Amino acid sequence: AVLPPHDRPSLGTLRRLGFAGTDEEILVAAAEHSEQLVRLVSSAAPMWTANAATVAPSSDTADRRLHLTVANLQELFHRAIEAQVTERALRVIFADEARFAVHAPLPGGGQFSDEGAANHLRLFSEDEPAVHLFAWGRSSLAEAAATRRFPARQTREACEAVARLHQLPAARVILAQQHPRGIDAGAFHTDVLAVSCEATVVMHELAFLDGPAIVQRLRSLLGSQFRVEVATADQLPLEDAVSSYMFNAQLVTIEDGSIIILAPAESRENPKTRAFIQRVLEADNPIHRVEYFHLRQSMQNGGGPACLRLRVPLTDAEASALGANVLFSQALDRDLVRWVKRHYRDRLVPADLHDPALARESFTALDELTQILKLGSLYDFQRAGH
Repeated sequence: AVLPPHDRPSLGTLRRLGFAGTDEEILVAAAEHSEQLVRLVSSAAPMWTANAATVAPSSDTADRRLHLTVANLQELFHRAIEAQVTERALRVIFADEARFAVHAPLPGGGQFSDEGAANHLRLFSEDEPAVHLFAWGRSSLAEAAATRRFPARQTREACEAVARLHQLPAARVILAQQHPRGIDAGAFHTDVLAVSCEATVVMHELAFLDGPAIVQRLRSLLGSQFRVEVATADQLPLEDAVSSYMFNAQLVTIEDGSIIILAPAESRENPKTRAFIQRVLEADNPIHRVEYFHLRQSMQNGGGPACLRLRVPLTDAEASALGANVLFSQALDRDLVRWVKRHYRDRLVPADLHDPALARESFTALDELTQILKLGSLYDFQRAGH
């Protein structure tokens, strides 16, 4: 499925910061005030759908509805402004309240800082109910090991709140603290050092503070189908793991039931990462193949395959009940490609962000996109009073 991009520049944010007038006047005034502010409200970071929300399918929840909690992304200004449009989009797509529950972003600022699915793993086997692992980096109410280089973005309190909202059985929830050394190496989201698919986990030994205990708990909850592949710091130093984004890969089950690794080309170019992947392929687990992709632009912006990981397991009935045209198909692919070719500039430089013409072009394109995806009046510029 697809989620729509956000309206950028976010003129609604600039209005809330006191800039007034027409759209053009607001953008010009903001650019004169601060070039950096215009860059922040023009950020394309909403493309990282792993940070959009956290999901629990209907098979796991007490009320047998699919639950989504919109991430508040409180740690960074240019990410925190995403929550409003993300919530609007999800409420249109998952409008059937008999089947779906869309929860607003958690309140409370930094104490309940929530980064979404990038800090969440759902594991399941044929014989056992699903297990939800919530990774957290700091706690406002309990003592926790501190990071030194980078802030820990996800709080334990946020994880606990999402688990409650999603009505998950406490016995199937694991709250796992991210290792401070992993965060300080640049893995502020746990998907940079751990990835899972069904009952298989591939992780670095410094992904979690008490990794062996977490592995043992997963093994006891998931039974004989559980498989884990752990890279030690000697085999794969943190610097190599983070720079190559090996664990930021996607693990995807294919038609024959085996799992394929979709990895960035950087993982193949790094000898230590490539060697670890080969060990994973040769081990006793369902992972039998790797495919490498050149994602240089994504990688240079701190992204990677898993940054697009927002897994929303749906039954056939739930998929049929979606309230928008977002399920991927050849027809939708054709319409989106035509839309891009009609509207996208073939080049963009930082100075263009100050140009009101670019904002007008973007809003015209997004207005057409909401019609293609059947999303209604999603953006501020489409709504009365803005």
